[in-house]
Amino acid sequence: MAIFEYSALNASGEAVQGLIDADDLQEARFKLRQRGVYPTEVRGEAAAVSVSKEISLSGIWRRIRKREIALFTRQLATLLEAGLPLVEALSGLVEQLGDGALMGVVANVRERVKEGSSFSEALSEYPGNFSSLYVNMVRAGEESGTLETILRRLADHLEKEVTFRNKMRATLAYPFLMVLIGLGILFFLLAFVIPMVTRIFTAAQQVLPLPTRMLISLSSFMRDFWWLLFLIIAGLVLGIRWFVRTEGGRKIFDRFKLRLPLLGGLVQKMAVVRFSRTLGTLISSEAPLLKSLEIVRNVVDNSVFSQAIKAAAADIGEGTSIAAPLKRSKVFPP
Repeated sequence: MAIFEYSALNASGEAVQGLIDADDLQEARFKLRQRGVYPTEVRGEAAAVSVSKEISLSGIWRRIRKREIALFTRQLATLLEAGLPLVEALSGLVEQLGDGALMGVVANVRERVKEGSSFSEALSEYPGNFSSLYVNMVRAGEESGTLETILRRLADHLEKEVTFRNKMRATLAYPFLMVLIGLGILFFLLAFVIPMVTRIFTAAQQVLPLPTRMLISLSSFMRDFWWLLFLIIAGLVLGIRWFVRTEGGRKIFDRFKLRLPLLGGLVQKMAVVRFSRTLGTLISSEAPLLKSLEIVRNVVDNSVFSQAIKAAAADIGEGTSIAAPLKRSKVFPP
């Protein structure tokens, strides 16, 4: 099959564009009419190569959501368990996915598999969409002949990750909103309310206490130079983001997060959850322990935990147990 790019009119007469997967130009037009759109132009196989190259870069411009990857993985596992060959299962999913970015990625993966590449090799070309955990688990499934079982475990793992992330966002949304509202009220008081009260003290011509004079000076500064305050905040945010992206800065920031009151324990638990769930999934998929630890290092999203796992892997490789080096790291709970 090939990928065709089309321009068409829908039932409401609106112009639409997209991609469709078909064996030839005639079948592409037929599939479009079945969808209820009427093609005005369908670019043939000559244009399909350029379209395919565009799609291969889609992960740069639009990151496919983890929820979409989880649904694709579960559907693929179901088709393979039903006895369909891998290429046919991927072809069925390409039609099911419609015109989204994931459809183009899956179509390109299918073409690579048809050319003789393994499924894991084809997936590894899209690291922005399929993580090293995903690719290595698929490779383990191919080698052991249990690909459909591995895909189902992967789908479970991804769905749990999405659920966990959504719960964390919902938990942090309220305090974050309250902080924003509090800062907004504070800015309003300093920039607009206090200057009005200041006129009363000025008219009375009384000597004010030092804290009051400092508050009035701060209010005057915010009223006259509020734009400078926003520039300073923006500069600080950009500077911190740059610093965190450096290797040394990332270590300092990750260590700082773990030492925060209240939030530090939450950050630690999140890292432990990712470590435990991912390592458990890999081991249950018969992946080698040391290779699994190497993958997990990149999943915990904390350089302090990553360094502890690296040191533990070195000790485990020399024959020690798993528990002892993790305990020595002092970042994992007892």
